[in-house]
Amino acid sequence: MTTPETPQPPFTVGFDLDLTLLDTRPGIKAAWQVFATETGVDIDTDLVVSRLGPPLEREMAHWFPAERVPEMVVRYRALYPLYAIEPSLPMPGAVDAIEAVREAGGRTIVVTAKKGSHAELHLKHLGIPADAVFGELWAEGKARALRAEGAQVYVGDHVGDVRGAATAGALSVAVATGPCAPEELSEAGADVVLADLTDFRAWLAGYRAGS
Repeated sequence: MTTPETPQPPFTVGFDLDLTLLDTRPGIKAAWQVFATETGVDIDTDLVVSRLGPPLEREMAHWFPAERVPEMVVRYRALYPLYAIEPSLPMPGAVDAIEAVREAGGRTIVVTAKKGSHAELHLKHLGIPADAVFGELWAEGKARALRAEGAQVYVGDHVGDVRGAATAGALSVAVATGPCAPEELSEAGADVVLADLTDFRAWLAGYRAGS
């Protein structure tokens, strides 16, 4: 007597957004410049975009007292769709990385600290498909979405992304395109460190062949 085989979950790869899939620095800088002018606060927008990754609240706390952070986050997020979406561009190899996963029969999800609706606007504007988008998750918190979606791999540019992958039990693939140097990503526990996503397709082919 034969028994039906248990269906295997689809191969799923998670991606971070800022400085992993997209170079959002031009748009974020533009939004912060408008925000700084509106609030009258002298904000170093170059410094802001040099440390993308953690939640917006953390960055906002550098410029405003704690009691004002929530209202400033709300105001900045209202400006974001108007100024941050159009100037942002795909990172090198990003579109090909998504296509490589799909050609391998897999699913792609985006898990980011950014507000989910803003991430969706970015992806729609650039025509980059994702099977699911999860926002406002950072570091170990990203594991919630990665586990729920059964992601076997998570790709990110920050040590927080490495910690999120490890917490979820996913393979951590780090790209050295954000604020963290390759050695920093390795020391944080990344399983693989790539220069950028132009190396992802070849890595994926080797990984899938050996799995």
